Amino acid sequence: MRALNLSPLYGSMIGAERLAGALENALRMPDETSYPPYDIEKLADDKYRISFAVAGFGPDELEIVAEPSQLTVSGRKSSTVEPRQYLHRGIATRAFDRRFELADYVVVSRATYDNGMLTVELERELPEAMKPRRISIHTPEVVSATQAQPAGQADAAANDATQENPKRARRKAA
Repeated sequence: MRALNLSPLYGSMIGAERLAGALENALRMPDETSYPPYDIEKLADDKYRISFAVAGFGPDELEIVAEPSQLTVSGRKSSTVEPRQYLHRGIATRAFDRRFELADYVVVSRATYDNGMLTVELERELPEAMKPRRISIHTPEVVSATQAQPAGQADAAANDATQENPKRARRKAA
């Protein structure tokens, strides 16, 4: 396969170093990472599920480590002291490490083990500051001199003006 050079991305995308690094790692990853088999489901816009077929492993032989940008699922079979003689061995119990790059704010919400299936549920939990919010729009209020005074005081001021200069009060009224 022809090598793909992603270095121009570093010069033209600010803050996307992690994305370019993840792409480079995915291209370098060998195909031998197919064990154990797994499924990735999208349950909702911000909810995901990874299911692993880990037949032969017990819950105490599995480990899940969640870091801010990576999820690691590991399996180590405990050594058995009793020797067994197999005629055919088809259940793989070799050690494994599966790594998944996690997007920002994706966390493990739950992990369950049932009948040889390990299920890891993930959820994107955006902080309140990152969630969209509606911004209210305020307009300046125009306040006249009579509106600035409480209603009772404005009436009293108008009555005082009428008594001081009745001609001016009549012209204002007209």
